Amino acid sequence: MLYMSRNKLDGGIPPAAFAHMRGLRKLFLSDNAFTGPIPTSITSPKLLVLQLSKNRFDGPLPDFNQKELRLVDVSDNNLSGPIPPGLRRFDAKSFQGNKNLCGPPVGAPCPEVPILASPSPSPLSSSWWSPRSLKILMIIALVVVVVGALLAFAGALTAMLARRREATTETQGCGVGGAAANAAAARMKATPNPAVTVAHGGGGGGGEQQPHVTVSAVPAKRGGRRDDHGRLVFIQEGRERFELEDLLRASAEVLGSGSFGASYKATLVEGQSMVVKRFKEMNGVGRQDFNEHMRRLGRLVHPNLLPVVAYLYKKDEKLFVTEYMVNGSLAHLLHGGSSMAALDWPRRLKIIKGVTRGLAHLYDELPMLTVPHGHLKSSNVLLDAAFEPILSDYALVPVMTPRHAAQVMVAYKSPECGETGRPSKKSDVWSLGILILEVLTGKFPANYHRQGRTGTDLAGWVHSVVREEWTGEVFDQEMRGARGGEGEMVKLLKVGLGCCESDVDKRWDLRDALARIEELRERDAGAGADDSSAASSVASGGGGGEATSSHSS
Repeated sequence: MLYMSRNKLDGGIPPAAFAHMRGLRKLFLSDNAFTGPIPTSITSPKLLVLQLSKNRFDGPLPDFNQKELRLVDVSDNNLSGPIPPGLRRFDAKSFQGNKNLCGPPVGAPCPEVPILASPSPSPLSSSWWSPRSLKILMIIALVVVVVGALLAFAGALTAMLARRREATTETQGCGVGGAAANAAAARMKATPNPAVTVAHGGGGGGGEQQPHVTVSAVPAKRGGRRDDHGRLVFIQEGRERFELEDLLRASAEVLGSGSFGASYKATLVEGQSMVVKRFKEMNGVGRQDFNEHMRRLGRLVHPNLLPVVAYLYKKDEKLFVTEYMVNGSLAHLLHGGSSMAALDWPRRLKIIKGVTRGLAHLYDELPMLTVPHGHLKSSNVLLDAAFEPILSDYALVPVMTPRHAAQVMVAYKSPECGETGRPSKKSDVWSLGILILEVLTGKFPANYHRQGRTGTDLAGWVHSVVREEWTGEVFDQEMRGARGGEGEMVKLLKVGLGCCESDVDKRWDLRDALARIEELRERDAGAGADDSSAASSVASGGGGGEATSSHSS
């Protein structure tokens, strides 16, 4: 099954795009903006469902005569001509919204256009040589020539146009902390890897645009160009290579669509599952700087960071290929329903420790970035089979389109960004504090984030509850059974509050937070830890009063 409906995809699909998908059973492309003719390569003998409605496909309908075909919907397009015999068994609703389709089952009569003259036509009685008939004949001939040319050169023309696209470098605007990152970053040599050429149409990346599915394997030459335009580039050494065609032939599953774009899970024939994420608003730098930044990320190795296995650069969209994490995201486990029971206090403490270690590694390895992560939130904390936290979508501020970064990235929600228009070195620490409070309380931060100057953010809500000595009510119900760990939970609560200080000077540094978190245990060290006394300490001392300030990591 290939499901790509409702993704705002546009452009034409090359005729041979599905030529190698002989096992395709269900194809969903509806509710997009595809143009041009319907690909004639949708010929899988196993095809059961063909859903192409609500696009802009034009031209004639191919004769899909698969015997197993059970559902066809090409409604609301710009198709024209007679409905092929193989499709006439379907209901007229399958073809509605195409005013130029004719013949059964829609009922509109098809115009009769003579193809051959009668053996002995009469010049006086026959209309074959009338000016109108000649005009129709010329139009038909022209259409045949144009369609033939499109079939022969569509792939080559698309690839040629794609190569001519030059990435534009946009000026980093107010609030984009990674403006100096590209100038300060060290130049690193690229390692040629096997790659895959992909033909694209126009359209976006971090939003809802996807590449066309014309695929051809093109190995990178040793000593040749580093990253040719339109190639899938592998940046992880020692990993098994695969082709994009393998992903396209794999069973696909839409994982979701976030502020950057849609994510898809593809299970390869060998059983390996990969995630393909598309980014539209990723035009903060040109191609050369983008490639250098990706190689920089390729050098990051840490058990709590999700490595980018490969990427594809196009002017209007970027694709990231990463591993699939079986336990999904922390946000889903916290707020997704019955799975919350799996997150007891020991497991939540383990997650916070891993997140902080991963963030600290980013600070150590990317000191040139103002916000080394930039988008730290529970949906970007993935969990592997052992519930080890894995950070994703990190270090993207330097390459994001500035306006989009300021609108959606978590670092730009920090208090100092609202006051000064740009994040600080401690904006990621603020995001960490919000994440800690989310994990401890089970409350979704979007419900408490400050709106204007009158709302209440999550940190303020926790402060108000603690001040009233209701600490037991602060913690998530799922953690109430953690006997003996209440004191440690309150200590972590205090770390979270210290990281959420609105005053940047009073906010904890990351190294301080990491040191305090590493000291925490599943159970209190001393017997009879008093929850209420710890609550009073938090209420009176605030969040960050006891931490010794140090230089930012």
